[in-house]
Amino acid sequence: MGTTEIYLIALTIILGAPYLVWRLLRTEHWAPLVVVQIIGGILLGPGVLGHAAPAFHAFVFNPQVMTALNGVAWWAVMMFVFVAGVELDLSDAWKHRGETTLTAACALLTPLLFGSIAAALLLRTPGWIGPKGTYPQAVLGVGMACAVTALPILVLLMEKLGVFREPLGQRLLRYASLDDIAIWGVLALILVDWERVGRQGLFLLAFAAASFLVRALFKRLGEQDRWFVSLIWLALVSFAADWSGLHFMVGAFLAGVVLDARWFSREKLDLFREFLLLTVMPVFFLSTGLRTDWGMGGLLVMGAALLFLLASVAGKLAGVHLAGRLLGWKKGDATVIGWMLQTKALIMIIFVNVLLDKRIITPETFTALLLMAVMSTMLTVPIVKPRLARMGQDGAV
Repeated sequence: MGTTEIYLIALTIILGAPYLVWRLLRTEHWAPLVVVQIIGGILLGPGVLGHAAPAFHAFVFNPQVMTALNGVAWWAVMMFVFVAGVELDLSDAWKHRGETTLTAACALLTPLLFGSIAAALLLRTPGWIGPKGTYPQAVLGVGMACAVTALPILVLLMEKLGVFREPLGQRLLRYASLDDIAIWGVLALILVDWERVGRQGLFLLAFAAASFLVRALFKRLGEQDRWFVSLIWLALVSFAADWSGLHFMVGAFLAGVVLDARWFSREKLDLFREFLLLTVMPVFFLSTGLRTDWGMGGLLVMGAALLFLLASVAGKLAGVHLAGRLLGWKKGDATVIGWMLQTKALIMIIFVNVLLDKRIITPETFTALLLMAVMSTMLTVPIVKPRLARMGQDGAV
């Protein structure tokens, strides 16, 4: 059988298996389709399917097929991160900057501290730090992974809970938007390469100048041309960021964040994001799952995942409760907001993929963080939904 046929078999499995599980088992309450797809990627990886059926796994996910799938996955995640950057709107956060800054800082720094402490303890044992990573880099990377809030998944869950257009939803968007910027800032800090710092400085200067010109150009273009030019801009900035020693996903976010969402119709942006999640992001989830590694033993990796989950949840709730106490929130607000900001999945998975690409963490650490992201996201709706119901408020907290 030729590579094309095997590639299509792989695509059928990637798209079909998670959908059937999601639809037949009705997992929407605790695991949206995107979460099922991420779990599917883990199950199709070498640690599960590769162990249970090594011959079949080697046949379907052979090097030629994986090369083709990885090309799709790279472009998919670049476009997804780009759209997240475009949609990042800080105007509402600026109007409520005092309350938003305090809450976002507490919601980010406390789980970052808790996660860094957990990482500092675990990473003293061999096998968790990558060959090109230092102890401080790995500790900060794991700590930040514990602090991340996935803005796209947060929006998805808010829509399902019916709070997206409510006051609660707008507050959550403000807090998560500021943290979204911090995520990429910390990632850029982790990836600073002192041997290539000249390149990175040159990239930032060139990017600033080019952004000024691109913004001036976009004001003169029609929307259809803006879509074409934005993809060219995305590819160029991603290449330049990767060349400088950062990562193409950092470039993809920067390419989007300097453009204004008002230059694109809201309907088309929503359709584009949904199209990516439907058609190509499942390939990224599969490629992520294929990078998992249980080489240190399933129990040890799962134990690390639970440690990171505990640090992430405890840190996020403690930070938000601290903000609520300082700002005088009503009873129950901090718990609901803390759990909603606990959603991770997409952005956190993208974040740790970069750390693995740069060999700052090992595949075992990556696997533990991936499991933590899935578990924390799956906990959100079952915990938040009954609390909203008991409060008798449709998100108006």
